[in-house]
Amino acid sequence: MSTVERPRAAEQGDNAPGRATGVLRRLARDPIVVSGVAALVLWGVAALVSPAFASWSQIVTLLVLASFLGVIAIGQTLVVIAGGEGIDLSVGATATLAAIVASRHMDGSNEGFVGAVALALGAAAVVGALNATGILVFRVPPLVMTLGMISVVYGFIRLYTGGRPAGSAAPALRSLVGGDTVAGIPGVLWLWLGLSVLVIWLLRRTSYGWRLYAVGGNPTTAYLSGVNPRLVKASAYVLSSLFAGVGGLLLLGYTQTVFLRLADPYMLPSVAATVVGGTALIGGIGGYLGTIIGAILLTVLDSFLRVLQVGGGGDAPRQIIYGLVLLVVLSAYGRQKRLRQ
Repeated sequence: MSTVERPRAAEQGDNAPGRATGVLRRLARDPIVVSGVAALVLWGVAALVSPAFASWSQIVTLLVLASFLGVIAIGQTLVVIAGGEGIDLSVGATATLAAIVASRHMDGSNEGFVGAVALALGAAAVVGALNATGILVFRVPPLVMTLGMISVVYGFIRLYTGGRPAGSAAPALRSLVGGDTVAGIPGVLWLWLGLSVLVIWLLRRTSYGWRLYAVGGNPTTAYLSGVNPRLVKASAYVLSSLFAGVGGLLLLGYTQTVFLRLADPYMLPSVAATVVGGTALIGGIGGYLGTIIGAILLTVLDSFLRVLQVGGGGDAPRQIIYGLVLLVVLSAYGRQKRLRQ
């Protein structure tokens, strides 16, 4: 080794700890890593409190519960990435609508199964189109438009059902969602995996995904580059409702029957899972992989509070703690400079 090579080698060796520290710092600021570690820590603590929590069946149950939130949050992720203060608070009502429409037409039979699914998703798409029209044509703020759409959807549901939802899931849907497939894993998890791969590919490897990020990052620059920001944002709201409809169908297959407000508990958690996973509310930053981790984290947190039996098993204290934890986590992410640039 020459005298020139020796100092270089020594310098590289001296810089190795610095590079390792830099990598650790970047990982510590990465929302996906932070959320994943937090979920593992919560799961580990819960397993210590209740050993049954660490069983394979309990892990599968947690992932199944997370899958419903994860699927509904797909559309939420797309809307938030699209920017313009995008948010869709109507996803819970839309999922309930899809489940109710499908259950009535299935009525516990496989006959007309495909038609029932098509009608349910069609109804969900109409909600998305109405949201897009109100936001992009009439310039109603997304928060106001989608919040108002909740009342519209539930008003329609009451007219449609007379206040008494009827019907039940088709056996094919029950088997698809809850039936054990490969390695004894419920079908809903394989469906979630397939949708996850599709959405991540859509965002990272297609022109539509690139346009979505471009519009969310800077709509003016995107427009000058030949992208139609209004069309991209409209598609995000329609897709949000469609994925909410898919989530409603999965919930129907899991519960087998429907009731009013079926998917309401997924409205705000879908936003939280998206943001906790690193998708910035300003738009143009984030992705669905983080949302997956966020959905798992929120599900583990909720289950952990149930294991602790906070408030003697009552829902109110558990919801208060759940909400406070979310506020702390979201505030911490909101202060990250990387998410605001």
